[in-house]
Amino acid sequence: MTEIKNQSIQTFLDELASKSATPGGGSAAALMGAQAAALVSMVCHLTIGKPKFAEVEAEMQDVLKKAEALRSKLTDLIQSDIDVFNQLMSKYALPKEAEEEKAIRSAAIQEVLKDATDVPMQCVYACVEVIQLSKVAAEKGNPSAVSDAGAAVMAAYSALKSSALNVYINAGSLKDKAFVEAKLSELERSTKDIEQIVDGIYKIVKTRL
Repeated sequence: MTEIKNQSIQTFLDELASKSATPGGGSAAALMGAQAAALVSMVCHLTIGKPKFAEVEAEMQDVLKKAEALRSKLTDLIQSDIDVFNQLMSKYALPKEAEEEKAIRSAAIQEVLKDATDVPMQCVYACVEVIQLSKVAAEKGNPSAVSDAGAAVMAAYSALKSSALNVYINAGSLKDKAFVEAKLSELERSTKDIEQIVDGIYKIVKTRL
């Protein structure tokens, strides 16, 4: 089967709109994050190599390198979300007639649910980084592309919040309370003050329009 990242946009949207469970919100969130990273890269490309932005050349080169790494990671997470969901569905399909079967099935489901929690957490982490990079792009990038930096931060924020919802829903089905507490603490810590940060970047963009 063709990896989803190699399909056309139309095919992805058709599958997203269908009754099929995958791709779903997790994949859509990862795609939004990848688009955000790509927009940061765009601002960098429109800044690098221009004499009037020579002072920020090295910094924008660094931002570009990081943005491209994040774009690659987030693009891979589109498929990772599909894969882990399919794994979870295969565990739910295990036999559950005998007590032993029920125990094996439950343990298998719980194990995959941890992975299903980790995948959107990875998306959250990546989107936090994209948001941080978008701030540099908004402040120091070519002002003719500053609205693209604004689009980047808003896309990354939407991806982050959407991914957080997937963390919550999968964590809610886990019985390992220590694991859940650790993951939710990580989520809260990594997204602390994110709304104010995003709002601040949005305001920077508006002042440079």
